[in-house]
Amino acid sequence: MEVAEVLPEFADAFAFEEFNRMQREAVPALLEREDNVVASAPTASGKTALAELAICKTLAEGGTALFIAPMRALTNEKEDDWDRFEALDYSVYVVTGERELNSRRARRADILVMTPEKLDSATRKHDSRRYDFVTDIDVCVIDEVHLLDADRRGSVLEVTISRLRRLCKPRVVALSATMPNVDDVAAWLDAPAETTFEFGEEYRPVDLNAGVKTYTHGENSFADKYRRLYRALDIAEPHLREDGQTLVFVSSRQDTVRAAKKARDEIAERDIPIGARGDYDFHTDASDLENDTLRQSVLDGVAFHHAGLSKNDRDLVEEWFKEGHVELLFSTSTLAWGVNLPARCVVIRDTKLHDPLEGEVDMSPLDVLQMLGRAGRPGYDDIGYGWVVCDGAEADKYRRLLQEGKEIESRLAESLETHLNAEIAMGTITDLEDVMDWLETTFYYVRGQSKPEAYDFPNLRQRVRDCLEGLVDRGFVETGEDLSIEATARGVLASKYYLRLETAATFADLCDRVGDGDTALETGDILEAVATAGEFDSVSARQDERDAISAVLVGVDTEDLDAGERKVLAILRSAADGRLPTELRSDAWVIQRNASRLVSALGAFLDRFVGPHAANLARRVEARIENGVAEDAVGLTAIDGVGPGRASNLSKDGLATPGDVVDAGVAGLVDAGLSEGVAERVYEGAQSLPAIDLEWGSFPERIATGENEVCEVTVRNVGEPARAGIRVTVNDVEMTRTATYLRSEETVPVGVFGADEDGLEFSVSVAFPEEPLLPVTDSRTVDVL
Repeated sequence: MEVAEVLPEFADAFAFEEFNRMQREAVPALLEREDNVVASAPTASGKTALAELAICKTLAEGGTALFIAPMRALTNEKEDDWDRFEALDYSVYVVTGERELNSRRARRADILVMTPEKLDSATRKHDSRRYDFVTDIDVCVIDEVHLLDADRRGSVLEVTISRLRRLCKPRVVALSATMPNVDDVAAWLDAPAETTFEFGEEYRPVDLNAGVKTYTHGENSFADKYRRLYRALDIAEPHLREDGQTLVFVSSRQDTVRAAKKARDEIAERDIPIGARGDYDFHTDASDLENDTLRQSVLDGVAFHHAGLSKNDRDLVEEWFKEGHVELLFSTSTLAWGVNLPARCVVIRDTKLHDPLEGEVDMSPLDVLQMLGRAGRPGYDDIGYGWVVCDGAEADKYRRLLQEGKEIESRLAESLETHLNAEIAMGTITDLEDVMDWLETTFYYVRGQSKPEAYDFPNLRQRVRDCLEGLVDRGFVETGEDLSIEATARGVLASKYYLRLETAATFADLCDRVGDGDTALETGDILEAVATAGEFDSVSARQDERDAISAVLVGVDTEDLDAGERKVLAILRSAADGRLPTELRSDAWVIQRNASRLVSALGAFLDRFVGPHAANLARRVEARIENGVAEDAVGLTAIDGVGPGRASNLSKDGLATPGDVVDAGVAGLVDAGLSEGVAERVYEGAQSLPAIDLEWGSFPERIATGENEVCEVTVRNVGEPARAGIRVTVNDVEMTRTATYLRSEETVPVGVFGADEDGLEFSVSVAFPEEPLLPVTDSRTVDVL
């Protein structure tokens, strides 16, 4: 069955000319019917083509397709792969948290590519102009639907698909590696038997011989990695000697590099004949690599691959592995989910990995099966070999996994409160019956019917009641006299910012203390509230990090914090100062990224429950964590084109605020070391921010005891309009507070009164909650006679 015969107008969208046996059997269901489709098939059997078939049918009908990729690294890969659609004049647009969303492009895209997390966020905000494109989806392709069973991420995928189906009723095409309970997934998605496929191992292009190899576990985890590496090389050696390639999966980016270095030495020691040092042309090609270590390694036939490499280096490694120049490749698990890069032998060296937020965790069974599925090269091998290297105590667990597979379970029960709060916050649930109707749209409900005892299904309604009562008791939901359910402001903010409910409660408590005047909010309060958030509960401090943590936290009261919380606090404090210790850098990026989101959320809580000045402090803390700049120069980061380095350099030249930049002009910025073109852009960026002049009018220098006089202060915005908070204090006691959208000017009344004091200091402060600009403050002193 040739592609050109089946889809003549889309023949160039496929990377091959003929459909294989598995694809041929699915073609009628995908192209000739409108039903939802569920297809389970072995890894490397060609499932991607099923996604492309469904997309082509939708495009031909003038519709919009959504492809849900299991991880962020794969969204970019799809963007590259689907240049074939772009060549046919169909637009592909990737929506991820790492890119600035262009709503107009998203709205006009023919194919959208998103992760479950980004789709969850977008569907929660579907009624905003920014994200309304998610309600116009005609087909939704879920790649690797067995992600439903993944920790944390599984429940996100589950509730998001249920929500999307309520919003716009798209056709759903769900694809998966082999799973024993494919019928449960089909029942959840309402896919009839005629469009539910369970392609067995006989559809694998190459037979798989999978098994478990054990190693002798020692006392030192670092030494254990090398014990497992030698075991992996023992497995790989006979294949390498026969010109068969081996793919070894390890737990981290650093480990791919370390393992490749050590493997090169061991291969030389064992005199295994691989490498291309005598190949002049390949030697020349290798000079195109940007990574020095990789450049040396590939000449010995050994390479490493991870998401931290440049795209150029990843592409070259993949190309050379396919061509046979690289015979031993070390990679992280991302490669198993993405590029179709099979090898005769696959070895999983590490079954555990270090998660910066969770500590040491077991690799997902789904990841294990996905990796092993890469064994066997179609057209080259009759059989592929896949091995799991593990401690003897875990051998039986992995043998059972290889023999029986893994049923997909729902993980919704683990975070039911959080997802229920989100649905209530969106207004889709207004009473208890709505809750039950919502639950019936989930995989959790279907799986509960299949395994009622395991899911405690008989007590489901009582569990839901308990869940709702918990939300009410903690202030996220309120009930009306008619038993209606509605989210509170706390519940809405928790949903909007993707917070764990205990974190949202902690933020709300801090707001209560500040709002009641019990706490004068400081930077340390914000950093500690974030460092102790539930999102960081599983962070652990390794022994080699503890001295660096203590050095950063000298003089900081951390008596009530555990070791993990102290580590997070140390990373945030040192990152904000731009002096992150080397010992803390391995986990810092993930922790900083999550902390920025949490500080932004705390800022929204402070804005809602305390006021603009408190929110402005949070915004400045967020900018400092992201940019590593001093407190007095943080306002520079509000200027487009000014990052950490440029902000520091300008600050050293005495230009510490956007106002200083405007006063300096282009010539002054050039004198500070900027090129003329950059100076012009920075100057224009500074002019596009709000800028405040305070005018006190007629203000007395002295007043008699017991007398009163009402004066005025004019707050004038000579820059761009923005939300602002205006606060008036006398002797540090707040008199008035105003929140306004400051377009041009605002007049603020100030009551001057003869109090029982020798003198009165009146202060007016203006802060912008959405910009990391230092508050503009001015004061006047009045003597009391």
